Amino acid sequence: MTELRYAPHAIEPKWRRVWEEMDLFRTDLPGAERPCYALVMLPYPSGARLHVGHWYHYGPADSWARFMRMRGFDVFEPIGFDAFGLPAENYAVQTGVHPKDSTDKNVANMIGQLKLMGAMWDWAHTANTSDPSFYRWTQWIFLQLYKAGLAYRKAAPVWWCPTDQTVLANEQVLEGNVCERCGTPVEKKDLTQWFFRITIYADELLEGLDRLEWPERTKALQRNWIGRSPGVEIHWPVEGSDHVIRTFTTRPDTIYGVTFLLLAPEHPLALEVTAEQQREKVVAYRDRTRRLSEIERTSTEAEKTGEFTGAHALHPLTGERVPIWVADFVLLTYGTGAVQGVPAHDERDYDFARALDLLIVTVIEPDESGVSADRAYTGHGKVVDSGPYTGMRSEDMIGRVIADLAAAGRGTATINYRLRDWLVSRQRYWGAPIPIVHCAECGEVPVPDEDLPVELPYDVDFSLGAGKSPLERSAEFMDVRCPSCGGPARRDADTMDTFVDSSWYFLRYLSPNDAEGPWDRALTETWCPVFQYSGGIEHAVLHLLYSRFMVKALRDLGHLGIDEPFRRLVHQGFITNESAKMSKSRGNVIGPDEYISDYGADAFRAYLMFGFAWGEGGDWKDEGIRAIAAWLQR
Repeated sequence: MTELRYAPHAIEPKWRRVWEEMDLFRTDLPGAERPCYALVMLPYPSGARLHVGHWYHYGPADSWARFMRMRGFDVFEPIGFDAFGLPAENYAVQTGVHPKDSTDKNVANMIGQLKLMGAMWDWAHTANTSDPSFYRWTQWIFLQLYKAGLAYRKAAPVWWCPTDQTVLANEQVLEGNVCERCGTPVEKKDLTQWFFRITIYADELLEGLDRLEWPERTKALQRNWIGRSPGVEIHWPVEGSDHVIRTFTTRPDTIYGVTFLLLAPEHPLALEVTAEQQREKVVAYRDRTRRLSEIERTSTEAEKTGEFTGAHALHPLTGERVPIWVADFVLLTYGTGAVQGVPAHDERDYDFARALDLLIVTVIEPDESGVSADRAYTGHGKVVDSGPYTGMRSEDMIGRVIADLAAAGRGTATINYRLRDWLVSRQRYWGAPIPIVHCAECGEVPVPDEDLPVELPYDVDFSLGAGKSPLERSAEFMDVRCPSCGGPARRDADTMDTFVDSSWYFLRYLSPNDAEGPWDRALTETWCPVFQYSGGIEHAVLHLLYSRFMVKALRDLGHLGIDEPFRRLVHQGFITNESAKMSKSRGNVIGPDEYISDYGADAFRAYLMFGFAWGEGGDWKDEGIRAIAAWLQR
């Protein structure tokens, strides 16, 4: 047998041991002259072994960090574990293995697997989001937001997964109205939930994107998710009552073409204005709508349906009667939950009017000839049949009609956003408990800082049912004394969305053992924002947006001196198998273990670096890694 010139199974463990003994990857954080914070999105500690996707994420990112170190930068490269979440709790329900036990075991196994990569992670600067020493500060952050009015509780219709027995954020409900995690059809429930007030940062979140070295696609996804729309809120008095319906529009130049108003079926005024003879129909329509997802309700392909309430509003400029309908494509969570129907100049309104045989009135004539009269004309042109505005250009009418509505007290210039406040409550066990006590005398009472962390009890009932959190079934956890009056009280039974943990973890890496504060302020000033952050684009409107909000909120509260968490962002591509995305269900997942056993970790990493463009990925080829292994023997 030919003797190997490069023997990976002798060389690689030897040098990993030498590097560890030399403490080679420890960075002098306070003394850094050219700081370069190199970070990958922290992994979830699954029970499965690392797959090629993990290696493709972490290996090239570490190679880049090494390159920056060779260029003279002081490189800080930590890693940790996003250890809270549903999978561990679901595993406990199925097997009886406690989430803490399975998570701790998985973390230990994953550390061993990660160390095989030979990456220069600083294992003295790591974090585990399920450790009380970490979530103590997650709870502290919650309380800072709560005291500033940025965390609040309200009743709201929310998505509920009957299998996972928890609330889902809108982003976690997939097309077809199913749970992102388990695929179960979800339903709407009215529950009292905790929210973070991310919406007040909408403008700054938009404006800040221009200064970030992020992929344009990711920035576009965030811009679209925030959805800034300048326009006017118009007031429509309801005939025969004191109620006023408020609509938002970016095209007030079409106001004389309004032939109906539409309310979201769950709008508070929907039943208030409904005539008695229409009530049964409207209630039935509302109940059917609650079973639909927002994607289904707003699909342009969906058949347009609605119910007439029997009520009318009065046009704010003409006083004419305008019929009020309920329609499922109008969302209570967007705008005002009410829409003015202009079928001649809005495609969706046109389809609704045609489906229900409603009046269509043209108030803008297109400049060009040959425009089809069988569809809505949504462009600008000459204003017609619009009272004193007739003959104007529609673009010029917008500002004038907004001013006239405001002067008459019938409208207000405003800006609308698609973004909604961040729902952070979860009715599950394996997450950071919300540090609030509910007292009959004092109401909501924050847990004092000196009593943090509010630790999860170990002995709990994980069975699912009745929409109750496992914590709510633990009297030992729930029953406490009020921190304010000393009377009997109960803890909040919910835990926080795991995206709260990951919205700030990068700050903790700098001082993971600090018992006096969540982060070292001086070190954050030196090392943040993160120089380069790498991870999947699927986090564009979840983790990445939430982290940006968190940094801005903590800055405004005086706890940080930075505006953004991540200066530069890169997304790795996907490694496919015979041009198909890898998945367990397809049985085509490529595991690295066999290849590392045959060729070593260096050959595996080198193939990932030389065989693919990092941002694009590509199809795995066995001959590719064999060629790299042969090259290493030269």
